[in-house]
Amino acid sequence: MKIFSCLQLSVLSLALGLPALAQQPVRPAPTKATPAKPTPTANPAAAPVRRPASPAPAAKPATKPAASPTAKGAPVKTAPSVTKPAATSPPAAPPRPAVAPPVRPTGPPLPARMGSTDPNTRYQNGKTLIGQTRYELAMQELEPIAQPKAQFERAPEAAYLYAIAATRAKKWAEAEQMLNLLRTEYAAWPGLPEAFFLQAQVSFEQSEPENALLILSQLPADKLSAERENMKAAYLPRIRDKVLFQKLLQTYPQDAALGRAYADKLVSGGWYTEADKPQLDQLISQLGLDRARYTPRPRPAKKSSYNVAVLLPFEFADPSWETRRKNQFVTDLYAGLRLAQDSLQREGRPLQLFAYDTGADTLQLKQVLALPELAGMDLIIGPVYKSGSKLLARYAQQRQIVCVNPLSQDGDLVLDNGWHYLFEPSSATQGRAAAQFAFSQLTARTAVVLHEDTKDEAAFALAYKTTYEALGGKVIQLRRLNSDVEESLAAGFAGLDLKSVGHLVVASDHRKAGPYTLGVLQAQGARVPLITYASWQENARIGLGQLDARDVYFVQPKYLDKTAPGVRRFRQLYVQRQNLPPSVFAFTGFELLYYFGSQLHQHGPAFQQNLAASGPVSGSVFQGIGYPGGAHDNQYVPLTKLERLEIEVLNPVGVR
Repeated sequence: MKIFSCLQLSVLSLALGLPALAQQPVRPAPTKATPAKPTPTANPAAAPVRRPASPAPAAKPATKPAASPTAKGAPVKTAPSVTKPAATSPPAAPPRPAVAPPVRPTGPPLPARMGSTDPNTRYQNGKTLIGQTRYELAMQELEPIAQPKAQFERAPEAAYLYAIAATRAKKWAEAEQMLNLLRTEYAAWPGLPEAFFLQAQVSFEQSEPENALLILSQLPADKLSAERENMKAAYLPRIRDKVLFQKLLQTYPQDAALGRAYADKLVSGGWYTEADKPQLDQLISQLGLDRARYTPRPRPAKKSSYNVAVLLPFEFADPSWETRRKNQFVTDLYAGLRLAQDSLQREGRPLQLFAYDTGADTLQLKQVLALPELAGMDLIIGPVYKSGSKLLARYAQQRQIVCVNPLSQDGDLVLDNGWHYLFEPSSATQGRAAAQFAFSQLTARTAVVLHEDTKDEAAFALAYKTTYEALGGKVIQLRRLNSDVEESLAAGFAGLDLKSVGHLVVASDHRKAGPYTLGVLQAQGARVPLITYASWQENARIGLGQLDARDVYFVQPKYLDKTAPGVRRFRQLYVQRQNLPPSVFAFTGFELLYYFGSQLHQHGPAFQQNLAASGPVSGSVFQGIGYPGGAHDNQYVPLTKLERLEIEVLNPVGVR
């Protein structure tokens, strides 16, 4: 069984013979690669561009494509694009009844006598299932024997193991409920410090640092001291609210981990202002910090013009038609950036764009980051591939240059980094926004949430469940799907009476998920509201009539109102320049640079605190954009509804 040594629950292991099972935060290790020798080549349209010595292999984009690239042009020459007509797929056949066929187990065999009436058997089964990473089954085995009415002699241990399984499954509400029961019903249990420790982690995971620190302060001084410091060092940097951090410091002025984390935020997180100097000096003296390291760099002065680096995989070294077509979205994105540059220039807010070819691997990106001139940029845009996103995020934090990822929805990229932003709303933000909408607009208070077995969709579903239940609703089922496997689709819907739930959420872009879901709803005669991704509207296997006939709501962060003046004007200018209509990537490039370029001219290069203090505003082409409260991904997520084959925005949250 895997044990996380950084926060090992050693006391309980010795007292009860239980493995140290608490889920602990683990930071990803940086990847290592040997940089290749750069070959500089000038880009006459923009800035120095670094080309690879040989064509780089394609990497996976950091986001799901929002639309097929269509525009050409931009200041980079590409081979002519040829658009083939999409094949028309025949209507999908109705899915088979949602009854799960027998599925062969792929892991170790299940323990014998599951659901036994013997509490000792269930207890041993629970331990075995945790070791097999079958956490939900472990919770089912342990929950009955953890209750006081079971009168099981090892009920406290069963409750603790249940809480561990729940945290491993990221079911924070269930874990907290069981830990509260453990603390109130089994107050004399010797392993209670471990329960306090685990409950602090649950509070941190639920963005409740005040409660987490309160719980940790209740631990005996000689218990888990090193583990407590490790936990605080892992979670405190995730706090994004400066006012909350200051409040915590007032409550716990002698907490060294808290003070150090706040000093790091001031110096490296972009929080520092001249008003913070007395408090920072006090923390340096109180904690014995290295004054040279914790001396903030001079705040960059506002300038009349700013330099913006654009790090994109242009892949100039490969002129093939296939590469040019594959990279059309990059060309579109850059063309949108150039158009925003022109707009800002006309408004008296000039920017200089410097484009760098990063290729499709981290080796070429490292070559670009080694260029001396990059350290003098005021803003960096890019990259688009996951392999380089963390690398550039670390560079931005070390050099204290704001970096904006144009396409990724991975919220983990901006954790603990005050210099890194996502232009897109993260998957978790989308899940929270959808849950808030459902609770405010749908009358029934129960939901079933199904999601693909991927990181982004799991983050969406977990955020949806946590938010919806915090508001007062109830997610009665949260299930994973693998739409590539028909048995998994059937198992996901098996046993669900969709007519009896308030609404259904399906977090999946897979082409099979939509037709299957609609088929199950039709087979059951269920008319429940459905919340899903806007990509279903582009699925050739789903007719608009099928969607129009139901109460369907779409999460659509990049909704474009084609009648809006800004959208119409951008389209007109883009067609004049490129002789093709803009793709969603061109709109994205324009909105990104226009918004952040405006921030540069209003507040200078270190504008984080100004973003945190402002709310969402109406975008130039999209419905809204904003980073209030220290958020580092766009917090605006519109939901749309298909009515009479016309899209109408339902929740313009925070737009003014």
